[in-house]
Amino acid sequence: MTREGQGSLEQPVLIGESTAMATLRLEIESAARTQAKVLILGETGVGKEVVARLIHLGGARRTRPFVAVNCSGIPETLLASELFGHVRGSFTGAYRDKIGLVRQADHGTLFLDELGEMSLQMQAALLRFTETGEIQPVGADRPTGRTDVRLITATNRNLRAQIDAGAFREDFYYRLNVIQIVIPPLRERGSDCLLLLDYYLQRASEAHAVPAPTLSADAEQVLLTYQWPGNIRELRNVAERLALRDFRRPITTADLPSEVRGTTEGAIPMPARAMRETSEPVMQMRRKEAPSPMLEQLWSRLMAGEEFWTSVHQAFRAHEITRTDLAMLIDRGLRHTHGSYRALLKVFNMPPTDYKRFHAFLYQHNCNLPVAAYRNPGNAIRTRQREAPAVQRAS
Repeated sequence: MTREGQGSLEQPVLIGESTAMATLRLEIESAARTQAKVLILGETGVGKEVVARLIHLGGARRTRPFVAVNCSGIPETLLASELFGHVRGSFTGAYRDKIGLVRQADHGTLFLDELGEMSLQMQAALLRFTETGEIQPVGADRPTGRTDVRLITATNRNLRAQIDAGAFREDFYYRLNVIQIVIPPLRERGSDCLLLLDYYLQRASEAHAVPAPTLSADAEQVLLTYQWPGNIRELRNVAERLALRDFRRPITTADLPSEVRGTTEGAIPMPARAMRETSEPVMQMRRKEAPSPMLEQLWSRLMAGEEFWTSVHQAFRAHEITRTDLAMLIDRGLRHTHGSYRALLKVFNMPPTDYKRFHAFLYQHNCNLPVAAYRNPGNAIRTRQREAPAVQRAS
């Protein structure tokens, strides 16, 4: 989607000719003309930081600093120090005073990415900063000054769902959500994926000193129907893998990665009853997709006592399983627990305190399946009878 050389002097650009991209460009231009706070929403890998940089470069602060902070990439215990600085002796290792990133962004733009990963305590500290502009370094008795920064934030999470789950402050949400920009996922951008792939093939070929490959018509068709769950980031990685193979001929369907070839069939509707019980469009359409071979392995690991976060969650974040795979696993678990999400915590080896976190994760990825269909005692008995032999074999 963009030239994503964060931290470089390279001008970020948007690539695409779809209607969705034309709308996005207009929204960026409109936001750049103001000084208002901007909340950018979009799935992982769609290019949220690039949009933030374009807003900064199109505005009155373009000559001032653009400071980007990945809130999930800094340990919670250090995030306040990174943002607001600290005074000498405030904690072990604080050998000298340190100014924070907020002060470094003075008169410029502060971009906070992965906002949804921030703790409630950190949200409270930032809420006060957004209201007053005052900076109070860690270990200081009182604020030590003010800064003037434009705040742009971004997240791939559903903040409304997190508010309902008690994981995000509603007052902080309204403070940040002045201008909202939603970046469309790649699967909703039509043939833009071919333009992007050509762009990244060219870049990868230049970087590795190999000829840039072209695409055959059948490969283009497969790429157009692929869902791109990892969005631009996934496409860029696919382009580099293809370029490194140095084909010296057009790329065919057989040359494409297995995950791209294996998930290109059409969509079929969910049962009408389930469609009435959820408003999420992604869960209203299930792709005809064979389950990943990993699913049975992951279920066995869960039954053997491994925690959901260290098995299923990690596999999902690494794109080893798809969203449909995740939904299939939750479906199997809910059949096992007769539709109880709280009982599912025990099955997936999570403590009861993880209920809100687990629900928020499923809601974010549209895998919070309606439970009514699972609350038929006959179905539950048949499920237990069917799964009992498999559990015995695993033990």
